[in-house]
Amino acid sequence: MTAFTTFVSAQESSARTVYFAGSGNAPLDQHLVQLLKGELDPAISLVEVSDDQLATLDTGPIITAGPAAFSRVRQANRSAPILAMLVDESFISGFAERSPGRITGVLYNVPLIRQALTGKAILPQANRIALLATSDSVELYEPLIDELPAYGMSARIFLVESNDKLIPTLVRALGYGDFLLAAPDSAIYNPRTIKHILLTAYRRNQIVIGPTQAYVKAGSLASSYAPFPEMVEMADDFLATFFETEEFPAPAYPENFRVEVNAQVARSLNIPLPSREDIAARVDRQLTVNGEAADE
Repeated sequence: MTAFTTFVSAQESSARTVYFAGSGNAPLDQHLVQLLKGELDPAISLVEVSDDQLATLDTGPIITAGPAAFSRVRQANRSAPILAMLVDESFISGFAERSPGRITGVLYNVPLIRQALTGKAILPQANRIALLATSDSVELYEPLIDELPAYGMSARIFLVESNDKLIPTLVRALGYGDFLLAAPDSAIYNPRTIKHILLTAYRRNQIVIGPTQAYVKAGSLASSYAPFPEMVEMADDFLATFFETEEFPAPAYPENFRVEVNAQVARSLNIPLPSREDIAARVDRQLTVNGEAADE
């Protein structure tokens, strides 16, 4: 065997394939694919696959974009190792617990304590947070309620018992809290309801923090979010671990977050708004200080 043949054989043996199942949103999928190709090791081939190809994939992990893509892959191929992107913790955690090492996720939602501290960075005097929940989503907020006292804050959950009780319950919540913190709870915060929620808060000179970057454009005052490059970098780290150990790490959040703000809403409510970078730095500082205190 010549040296050239040995070199080619070594390259072929080290070549690895990662499949990509898209969300169906072409611009989003293309953006994510381009970022992944720019981040992944050159020895890794990223191959986009259609739904009718999923059942035949027997090698290589599959990256899925969004919960619908994950569900399609999971239904079509129960044995495939899956790295889910653009999913939140409540969606992927159960799958990951039942299939440790085989299913994981780069979490898309923002830890609620970070969102709460985003609100406090804008309103330093704030110490009471209002939360809306349904009976099915109330547990989303329980870890947050336990964490808040360490940061000089508290929260109260207002239970929305039915769709027609949403606005009356919201009015009570706004009367209690210094701001309303929104979680990624689609039963309450969705395209059908968000306009009414934001207008109700605005008319009472109250702000809404979260639940996502997209809602800031609709009228929330601010939201932390994980930038796509950060999520892609974590996906690359997860894949490197998988190819080395044949197991994925547990689902996790990216390390770095940014803040989106709605300056027009701030001006309308006469709220002095720090820069996005300053807000993010204040949140990071609070989390670092409390994290170090907890480790002592």
